[in-house]
Amino acid sequence: MEKRIAFTVSNDLVYDQRMIRICTSLQNAGYQCTLIGREKRNSPALQTQNFRQKRFRLIFSKGKLFYLELNLRLIIYLLFTRYRAICAIDCDTALAGIFCAQIKRRPFIFDAHEIFAHTPEVKDRKWIQKFWLWVEKKAFKNALFSYTVGEELGRHFKSLYGNTLGIVRNAPTKESKISPASTSEKFILYQGALNAGRGLEQAILAMKRIPIKLKIAGEGDLSQKLRKLVKDNNLENKVDFLGFVKPAELPKLTREAWLGLNVSENMGLSYFLSLNNKFFDYMHAELPSLINPFPEYVSINKQFEIGVIAKSSVEDIVTKTNYLLDHDEKYLELRANCAKAREVFNWGTEEIVLKNLYSQHLGE
Repeated sequence: MEKRIAFTVSNDLVYDQRMIRICTSLQNAGYQCTLIGREKRNSPALQTQNFRQKRFRLIFSKGKLFYLELNLRLIIYLLFTRYRAICAIDCDTALAGIFCAQIKRRPFIFDAHEIFAHTPEVKDRKWIQKFWLWVEKKAFKNALFSYTVGEELGRHFKSLYGNTLGIVRNAPTKESKISPASTSEKFILYQGALNAGRGLEQAILAMKRIPIKLKIAGEGDLSQKLRKLVKDNNLENKVDFLGFVKPAELPKLTREAWLGLNVSENMGLSYFLSLNNKFFDYMHAELPSLINPFPEYVSINKQFEIGVIAKSSVEDIVTKTNYLLDHDEKYLELRANCAKAREVFNWGTEEIVLKNLYSQHLGE
């Protein structure tokens, strides 16, 4: 029991690259990890991992009743299962983790991927936001230790709660050699959730004035709306929807792309202070990208110019993309810089930080 750790999330586990990396690394370090989430109606089968996985089938899929049901199921499961520590990923599973950790007198760990109370879905709903801010405060107050995905988020949380957070970035494992793209077709790639504020509507409309295709890998709240936007603007021959792409298949697709898309709108602190997976996935594929004009991305791009800073506007996406299409020398320079940056930002480096955090607080 002494080495068992339960990790709680609200997703279906299959596409959570960060948590797969974290649990794999800690399992290899001698911990016994269980990643706990939920199973949706359309969830694919779990992929075999070196750690345990557990999913709940829930009655509710969103809203207050979803969060209530999820946390109640987690409480029942965690109370009757033996763990050395419980780690909640973000606020949506934190209350269950805090409650069970207190009842069982076990350490509670908090992994804050984002500022949950400042996500687009929450930030403009006053009482809902107050509730999640209360949960956030409670999580940091009860955490034996906490960590997040970037320095800007770390500074934000420390300024509010005084906690010094570990920084474990969402960088992939560094491959020894990047295989060349197997296709000569140039296309722009977006990978990730199809949610509000990701610049997807603007990118689709920009394709009227960009002479290559846009391929979108992922699904989300805007899935049907974006497909309708493509149809209404007669862009079916310029925009392809690939649906969910399994993590194991994503690197190959990313290497085949010509340009990555990562241009979010500033829809609150959670987006503004973010440092997302796709930024590093593009880097590791040696794929130049259009990059958010937000602090974390700008800072790394100043250190290694791996892409072009672009606003989430149709005009900026068109201008920056066509500039790279017309300037091969600049494009190849950005690609070479990606190869240099991945030597610094990779899971091999982040894994050391992660393991040190756990061994420091939980023991070897």
